[in-house]
This record gives sequence, structure tokens and C-alpha cells, in this order.
Amino acid sequence: MTISLRNRRAGAAATATALALASLAALAGTATPASASGRATTAAATVLAPGPAAALKPASPAASASPASGDLAVPSALTLPRPTGPYATGRDTLFLTDHGRADPWVPAAGARRLLVSLHYPARPGSGGDPAPYMPEAEARLMLAQRGLDDPEWPGLVAATRTFSRTAARPAPGSFPLVLLSPGFGTPRATLTGLAEELASRGYVVATADHAYESTGTELPDGRVLPCAACDEVDAQPDEAGRRKVLAAVATGRAADFSFLLDRLTGPRPAWRHARTIDARRVGMAGHSIGGNAAASTMAADRRVDAGVNMDGMFFDPVTVRGLDRRPFLMLGTDPGHAPGAVDTSWDEGWDRLDGFKRWLTVRDSGHFTFTDTPVIGEHLGIVDPGAPLSAARSTTITRAYVTAFFDRSLRGRPARLLDGPAPAHPEVLFHRP
Repeated sequence: MTISLRNRRAGAAATATALALASLAALAGTATPASASGRATTAAATVLAPGPAAALKPASPAASASPASGDLAVPSALTLPRPTGPYATGRDTLFLTDHGRADPWVPAAGARRLLVSLHYPARPGSGGDPAPYMPEAEARLMLAQRGLDDPEWPGLVAATRTFSRTAARPAPGSFPLVLLSPGFGTPRATLTGLAEELASRGYVVATADHAYESTGTELPDGRVLPCAACDEVDAQPDEAGRRKVLAAVATGRAADFSFLLDRLTGPRPAWRHARTIDARRVGMAGHSIGGNAAASTMAADRRVDAGVNMDGMFFDPVTVRGLDRRPFLMLGTDPGHAPGAVDTSWDEGWDRLDGFKRWLTVRDSGHFTFTDTPVIGEHLGIVDPGAPLSAARSTTITRAYVTAFFDRSLRGRPARLLDGPAPAHPEVLFHRP
């Protein structure tokens, strides 16, 4: 794949940035991210090699208005797409410690810790300011890992406008719970748009950062945890070793989410609004290795009723016994995750899924299509010719199919969108191998 930068200054620095982004564009499921030291490593045979430097070119004038010659067109404010559901949304943050487990990547750090964003249906007009998107330190590390070192961008990304209010009062009623897990090396904030959409549709959504598995996780005391798990992947001598570590990431996240379910739905819940959760209806979705973790969590914890894998390789395979007839959606890139593609883990997983299941791929998409990355990239003028699907279409498709799946699986609502190709979404392909 190749990357172009729209409305950027010409010169070697821009070209180097573009090449760095191209080489790091696919994380776990196609490639692992750069380590804490900044190195990029290949995780599996399914890596998509970046195109040659000659293929990099500025976007055409028709793609966007161009600034005056020599100017850098940077927006004054980035904004996520507005949620489409009937509910206003609130957001809380929990910092949880699992004293029953040592951290698997840095045992000397002590017990396993999780930072969790909780999005929920809220009463209109309640709450304070819009919830912050991510700390600037996390944004800086995330961008640096992708070779993007413009000094203005971390502040812009951190200040991305969301639509959830802090300290908002919950809407009356109880709602299904959806757990979200981000890609390997990627902060939980990059799933904010999907979390807000689901909350606006009447779900409580818990998105977790897994300690030492992101380019940077800022703790409440201001310390920033590096990606020790990335370094562990880097240290492996071969692909088999890397796959083994990444499988451990998926199973470790399953333990994280079982603990999180205990703390959200147990007798002494950690969240002040836990009464709004209907613990009888729980789903999980994840991007990249977070999607693998959805299947791993379902295999380990019967409380999770349905799962979605968004473009993640099954480093931890779907169990031979299946998932006890629970529904599962595989939503990925095309052709990267179509039947018979290089990542055969989807073919194997499909055969083992034993409940309601759908295998969908999206034409013109990229690995990060199912996250906030296309929206932020377009705001910053980043163009990926290898994944030409627009941010608007990326957002619409991800929201529509993930919500339809959970509406069907957790609420028993009709979901005709899952029955077959839809004229409104011609990019989405159905596979029934």
C-alpha cells in the first residue's frame, strides 16, 4: 500500500513521513506495530508490503481545496462523526487493578491494570463538557509510531471533538453491554466513534486499554506506560515465536475482560452507574487483535453472548468445539480477509463457528477502516491510495453492520442488513464458503 499526504509541504521530510506511515499501516492481523524503541517488525506472512516511493503523490485538487502555495492546511479542530441514535451519550473512565494477576509483560510492575472508557445512554442536556478524546502524550506516541512527527498534530488529535459529555446522568432503563478491544499497539480512543454510536443506540460500551500493549497508556497519575508487549514481539527470532506472543495477547485480553465483567456486573460493581447494565445481554467487538480477543473471551467466558472480529487474524484460533452456538461476525478488508486469502485463520475460524455467523468484507478498505483513523487521517490530509474508501463510508459501514449484528444478537431485533447485499452498501461483500 502507499500513502499520500494532502496539502503538505513538499520535500524530503514529507516523503519520509509518508513512507514511514506506509510501512506501519497494518498492525496485528497483518503486521505488528513499531516497538517502544520505534522499530517496525513483521508479525506474519500476511504483511502487505508498502509500494515504492515513486507511487507516492499528492492528492488531486479535486479531492480537497488547496491552500496558498507553501501553506500547511491543518484544521483548527478535528471532530468525530456525530452519533446517529436517539440517545445523548455520557462517558466515564475507570482505572481498575486486578490483584489476582501480575502483569504478563512487566511482572515487576505488579498487578494487572486496565483503563476503561464507559460510554452510555444519557439524559439530554445533562453533564459537563464534551469528554476528551485522548491525552496528548498518547497522541504523540501513536503518531510517532506511524512516522508522523509534525509538532502540531498531537495536540490536534488529542483535542478531537467527541459527542459524549462527562458527568452526564444515565438515561432511564437498563441496556445491553458491549465490550470493545483495540488493535495491538493502538490506544482505546481509536474506537471512540463506534463506542459513541453504540451508546447513542442504547448500549453501555466499555472500551479497555490493556497495560503495556499500546504505544502509550497514560495512567491517572500522569505516568505513561510503553508498549512492552511490542518489544516482546520484536525479540522473537521467527514468525512462529511472534505468533505465539500475539496469541498470548489475545488470551490475556480474555482474562482482562472476564475481570472487567466481574467489576461491572458483580455484587460490588466499580462503576457508579452499573445499574444501567443488563448483565444478561453482553457482546464484544474488537479491531485487529482485539477482534481475535473477542473470540478468545467468548471461549473463556460464557457470559459474552456475541462477538465481532474487525479485520484481526486469529492468532489464538477459534476453539475446535466452537462457541456454544453463540453468534459471531467477521468483518474485514477485501481481498485481504476474503475466503482463500493469505490469512487462512479466517477460513479455519469460519468452519469452527457453530452459531449464527456472517463473513463480510469491504471493498477499497484498509486495516484501520473500522476505527477512527480514516476520520482523523482525512482531517490531517493523509491519503492512502491503497484504501480509497472515504472516512464517511468507513464510518457508515462499520456503524451499520456492527450495530445491526448486536441488535439481532442481544436484542432479538430483525436485522435485514445481515441477510445479504444491500444497495445502500455496495462495498460490502457477503461470503458463504
